[in-house]
Amino acid sequence: MNLDTLIINIFCLLDDELKRLSRTQCWRTRGFAPQLSDAEVICIEAVGELLGLETDAAIFRYFRRHFGDWFPALKQIHRTTFVRQSANLWRIKEQVWQRLLPENQSSSLARLDSFPAALCRFARAKKCRLFRGFAEFGKDHAARATIYGFRFHVRVSETGFITHLAIAPANASDTALAPQLVERTRGYCLADRNYWSPPLQAMCKEQGLALVAPFRMKSTDPQPQGSRFIARHRQLIETVFSQLTCRFSIKRIWARDEWHLANRVIRKVLAHTIGAWLNSNLGLPPLRLANLLAD
Repeated sequence: MNLDTLIINIFCLLDDELKRLSRTQCWRTRGFAPQLSDAEVICIEAVGELLGLETDAAIFRYFRRHFGDWFPALKQIHRTTFVRQSANLWRIKEQVWQRLLPENQSSSLARLDSFPAALCRFARAKKCRLFRGFAEFGKDHAARATIYGFRFHVRVSETGFITHLAIAPANASDTALAPQLVERTRGYCLADRNYWSPPLQAMCKEQGLALVAPFRMKSTDPQPQGSRFIARHRQLIETVFSQLTCRFSIKRIWARDEWHLANRVIRKVLAHTIGAWLNSNLGLPPLRLANLLAD
């Protein structure tokens, strides 16, 4: 579909979801009504993320310049007003994200993994005052380097939908966040060597979940063939991580406080989920996000 059709589809989807949510809760109880509707704000953000526009300013300028006739209020408000309204809606975006997930995602073949995100360059870490008490020093095993920042812990469904995401300090272990990610999950869950832990596997077994992870030490792995089999079937989550880091630039921490960080991360996950949801309804593989803008 072309860009115009994509915007219309996403706006209609979000407008319907927000109307359903408004029947059971009210998230704006005082003050003046905003000039831009909540559906318009979230639609602009989601489409902007799918287009690869990674900052609030870039998204605002692009839509104000090219789609000002579609969203006339954009020409009447300041960028900071748009950003503030967007950040205030992060919990609503989280609810919409969960509502768009397929119904069987809690009892399927899930994947677990994590990836690091540096807050600043290592040389500047000691002088960095952002997120004091939350950001920590940790290892980036892929780059074989120490970073200062966060670690994103993610659970992905068997079709590629992001079902759970948690932000933790960079030094938080994968096994410490695993119980939060697999809560109320049944079936099987594939993970890498960092998740090998007999106590964790026993805890998961009690709730009806089989956590399958290779032996922690590759050199002494008693079942190397089984570990290679697990690695092949975990490639789906690597595709999702590639999309989050390249198309959505989730590792670029532009936020300066936890409020804006939560909004920035949730809107990227929501945009990814919307793209996968649209592909599924079009009969396409969910993770082929590039097909959404193919003529």
